[in-house]
Amino acid sequence: MSFSSVSIAMTGSGGAGVMTAGQMLVDAAARAGWYGLMGRSLGPQIRGGESAALLRLSPQPVQSPDDFYDLLVAVDWGNIERFASELPLHAETVIISDPVQGPVPALMLEQSPRVIEVPLKEIARSTPGGRVNMVALGLVAAAIGIPAATIEQVLSTVLGKKGPEVIAQSLASLHAGMQAAEPLAGHLRPLAPPTAAGQDRWSITGNEATGLGALRGGVRFCAAYPITPATEVLEWLAPNLTHVGGTLVQAEDELASINMCLGGSFGGVPSLTATSGPGLALMTEGLGLAVASETPVVVVDVMRGGPSTGIPTKSEQSDLNIAVYGLHGDAPHIVTAPLSIADCVFTAQWSVMLAESRQCPVIMLSDQAAGQSRAVLDRPTLPDFHAHRLRAEAAEGDYQRYALTADGVSPMAIPGTAGTTYTADGLEHSPKGTPSTQARHHQEQLDKRLRKLTEFDYGPAWAEISGPPDADMAVITFGSITEQVREALARAAETGLHARLIAVRLLAPARPARMVAALQGIGKLLVVEQNHSAQFHSLLRAQYDLPPLVHTLHRPGPLALRPHEIVTALGALAQADACVAA
Repeated sequence: MSFSSVSIAMTGSGGAGVMTAGQMLVDAAARAGWYGLMGRSLGPQIRGGESAALLRLSPQPVQSPDDFYDLLVAVDWGNIERFASELPLHAETVIISDPVQGPVPALMLEQSPRVIEVPLKEIARSTPGGRVNMVALGLVAAAIGIPAATIEQVLSTVLGKKGPEVIAQSLASLHAGMQAAEPLAGHLRPLAPPTAAGQDRWSITGNEATGLGALRGGVRFCAAYPITPATEVLEWLAPNLTHVGGTLVQAEDELASINMCLGGSFGGVPSLTATSGPGLALMTEGLGLAVASETPVVVVDVMRGGPSTGIPTKSEQSDLNIAVYGLHGDAPHIVTAPLSIADCVFTAQWSVMLAESRQCPVIMLSDQAAGQSRAVLDRPTLPDFHAHRLRAEAAEGDYQRYALTADGVSPMAIPGTAGTTYTADGLEHSPKGTPSTQARHHQEQLDKRLRKLTEFDYGPAWAEISGPPDADMAVITFGSITEQVREALARAAETGLHARLIAVRLLAPARPARMVAALQGIGKLLVVEQNHSAQFHSLLRAQYDLPPLVHTLHRPGPLALRPHEIVTALGALAQADACVAA
C-alpha cells in the first residue's frame, strides 16, 4: 500500500482489561495525530470469557482491518482457541507472551511468528497496585513510538473519576511497561510520523454515528429493547434525545418497540428503533402494518451471526434476505446500508428523510463490525437535508388519507387536526381509509404504495461509484465490507489491475437504470459480501442485468474478509476472463 500501518491485537480473558488498554492506545494515537480503528472480539458470555482488542493505527485514515496482525500481546491465553482464527498472523508477527501464563498455544505458532517473552504479571507486581493491562499498554505504546506524555495524559483523563491513587498506580504500571519494551527494539516497525496533528477529527463508533444521523434527521422518539450489538445506538440516543426535547422508552420486547414507534409516528413524531436479527424477525408484522397504514418508521438492524440466537458478538451480513423479502404480502419498503463507520451518519439521516417523505418503513442494515468498532476519522461533511412529512391541514368535508396521488404520497393528518379523522390499520382500505375487500381498492392501493417508492428520485446517494471510467472489471458490494474492498482496489491498482467500485447504499427498491449506467463497459464483475449463501449476489441476479462473467467472494462471520483475499479474487476474475477470451 502507499501508506504504512501497524495492526495490534491485545488478548485476554474477560476482566483482564484489554479493551480498556486498547481504547487508551487508540485515543493516544489520535491525540498524537494518527488515525486508528479498534474492533473487538468477544465471547457470548455476560461476564468473563475470551476477548481481544483489535487495533490498526496509521498516519492515513483507516476504516478496515489489515491482512495480518503485526503485534499480538497476550495478557493471558484464556480460551484463545475460540477465536484464534480471527487473529491472522504471519512470519513477521511479534507475539508478546508472559511465561507464567504457560507456553504459546501451538495453533498460534502455525505461521512461525517471533515470540518474545515479557513477564507482564511480574512487572505489574513490582509496582504498588500494579495492573497488567497498563503494563501491556506501556509496552505497546513505547514499541510503536507513541509519545509518553500523550499516553500519560490519556490515561489520567480516562481514569480521572477513579481518584489520584488509582491514577498514580496505573501510571507506575505504564512506565514499567515502557521500560520493558527494550527487547522489542528492531523487531517491530514504529508508526510512520503522524499527519493529522491539530486537525478536526472524530473518534466515533458506527452505533454512535447512527444515533447522531438519526437525531440530525429529525428522530425525536425511540422505543427499543436492548440487544447485542445494537444496544449502543440506544445508549447514545438516551441522553442526547433529551437535549432536543425527544424521548427514549425501553420497551418490554421488540414487538412492543415497533408498535410504540408506530404510535409515536402516527402522532407526528419521527420515530426509530434499533435491534438485531432476532428482533427484526419479531418486528416483521409491525412493519407490515407500517406499510399498509403508510406510517413512517426507521428500524436500524445491526446485523450479527444467525440464525436464531446465532453468534451475538460477531459480525455477519446475513439479514439481507429478511430485510428485503421478510414481510408477508406485497409490502414495498426501503432498505438502506451504510458503507462505513463514517457513513453511518449520512445513511441514518438519509433513512429518516426517506421514511418521512415516502411515508413508509425503512430498514437500515448496519452490522457489528461497523457498529461496535471505533474509528478516528476526519470530520465528515454532514448532510443538510432533513425529514419532511407531507401533512394534511384542517379540512372540511371528505378527507382522503390514502388519496391516489400522482407520486403515491398522500397528506398525512396529525390526530386532532380538524376534519381529518381517518382509520389507520392493517386492513386493506379505500382512499378514505375505510376497510375494503374490493379488488379495485386493493389494486389501487398496491399500485400507490409501490409507485411512491419506485418512481422517487433517490439521486446519486443510491450508491458510491468510483474507479476508472474505462475499466472492464468492477467489484460490487454493500455495507461495512466496502472499506476492505476500497483498500483492496487501491492495492490492485498499484500492480496495474484496475477495477470500478460499486458500493450499494440503497438495497431496495432496485434502481435498474442507475445500475445499467454504473455497469457501463463492465464485462467482469466480482460480488463481495459477508454471509454464507451469497444473499447479495442472489438479490442482484433477481433485480438487475449483470455482465456475462460474475464471480462471488463470500463467507459467513465471524472471519472478516481481508483486503488481500479480495485482491486475489480480483486477479482470478481477470485471469478467468482471459481464459474465456482465449
